[in-house]
Amino acid sequence: MTSIMNLTRSMVILSILISTLVCEARLLRVTPGFVQTKDTELVLNGSPFLFNGFNSYWMMNVAADPNQRYKVSNVFREASAIGLTVCRTWAFSDGGNQSLQISPGLYNEAMFQALDFVVAEAKKYRVRLIFSLVNNYNDFGGRPQYVQWANSSGVPVANDDDFYTNPVVKGYYKNHVKRILTRINTITKTAYRDEPTIMAWELINEPRCQVDYSGKTINAWVQEMAPYVKSIDPMHLLEVGMEGFYGDSIPDRQQYNPGFQVGTDFVSNHLIKEIDFATIHAYPDNWLTGQNDTMQMAFMQRWMTSHWEDSRTILKKPLVFTEFGKSKKDPGYSIHARDSFMNVVYSSIYSFAQNGGTFAGGLVWQLLDEGMDPYDDGYEIVLSQNPSTSSVISQQSSKMVALEHIH
Repeated sequence: MTSIMNLTRSMVILSILISTLVCEARLLRVTPGFVQTKDTELVLNGSPFLFNGFNSYWMMNVAADPNQRYKVSNVFREASAIGLTVCRTWAFSDGGNQSLQISPGLYNEAMFQALDFVVAEAKKYRVRLIFSLVNNYNDFGGRPQYVQWANSSGVPVANDDDFYTNPVVKGYYKNHVKRILTRINTITKTAYRDEPTIMAWELINEPRCQVDYSGKTINAWVQEMAPYVKSIDPMHLLEVGMEGFYGDSIPDRQQYNPGFQVGTDFVSNHLIKEIDFATIHAYPDNWLTGQNDTMQMAFMQRWMTSHWEDSRTILKKPLVFTEFGKSKKDPGYSIHARDSFMNVVYSSIYSFAQNGGTFAGGLVWQLLDEGMDPYDDGYEIVLSQNPSTSSVISQQSSKMVALEHIH
C-alpha cells in the first residue's frame, strides 16, 4: 500500500513538473526577446529582423488624458493590422504645458503613467518602440529648455548649443536618461530597461549645432552620452537620432548633402562603438524647396544609396530610415503623388535589404487617429481614411516580412 502511495505521489509530482515545463515552454515561445545586432543586421531571437514601421510622436501627450487613450490604442491596432511592427515616439516633454519633466529632476507622475500606457499598448499589439529622449527643437521643450533651465539657475550659458558642452546641462540630460531607463511601468510592473517591447533608445531627435558644422562638438557629446546610456541599460539598442548629414570627416561625402550642413557627421558620429545602428531622415520637399519632384526623388535615391553604402562598408552597422514623408502642403500634392513617393522609398528599402541586408526598415512620418486635427502637420496619415495609402504600407510590410524568411 505504501509503495502504491509513493508511486502515486511520484506520478503527481512528475505531472506537476511536466505541466510546469510545458507552461515555461509556452512562455518562452511567446515572450519577445530583445532586438539585437549581428554585423550589419538587426536580429531577433537569432533570426534577421526586418520591418516596416511608423512615427507617432504624440502618443504620451494624448495618453495623458484617459478619455483620449483610445486614440493610442486605435493607431496601434490599425498599424499592427497592416503589419507595422515598430513605432518611434517621444519619451520627453520638458517644461511648459503637459510636461513630463516639469523642471530638472522634477517629474509629472500622471505623464509618466501615460508613457507607461503607451508601452503597455505597444506590447499588447506586438509593436516595438523607439523612444527618443530629448528634442533638438523647442517643441516639447527640448534642447532650448535645458539651456534655459541652466540660465535660470545662474549658470553662464551663451546659446542653445551649450546643451552639448555645459557640464550642468549635460547633468540635467543624464538625470533624465536615468529616470526614463529605470522607470518601473505601473501597468506591466517591468522597468523600461528590462522591457523587450522597447527596441531602442534615441539620444536626441535630429541633433544640430550651429556653432560647429564640422560634427566634432556633437561627436564629443555622443561619445559621453552613449556609454552613459549603456552603463544603465546594456540590453537595449542605442542610436543617435540623426538625419544623416555629412560633416568634415570625409569631405567627399558632403556632395550628398542637400546643399548645407547642420553640425552632424554621419560617419564619425555613428562609428562610436556604443551606437548600435545608423539612422537617416529625408524631407526633400522641405530641404529642396523650389526643385521639382523628379529632382527631389533623384536626391532621395542618392541620399539612401550613399548612406546604405557607408553603413555597410565603413560603419558595418545596420541602417534604419527613421523619418520620411510627403506633405499635403507641397505644390501639386495629391494622395496619388504621396502614394507614388512612398512606393519609391519602400521599393528602395526593399531592394537594399534584399541585396546584402543592412537596410533594416523604414518609419513613415506620421500616423494619426481620426479627430486629431491639432496634430496635423501636412504629413499626417489616418489609415482608416486613406485606404490607398494603407494598401501601399501593407504591401511593404508583407514584403519585408517575406524577406526575413529568405535571409
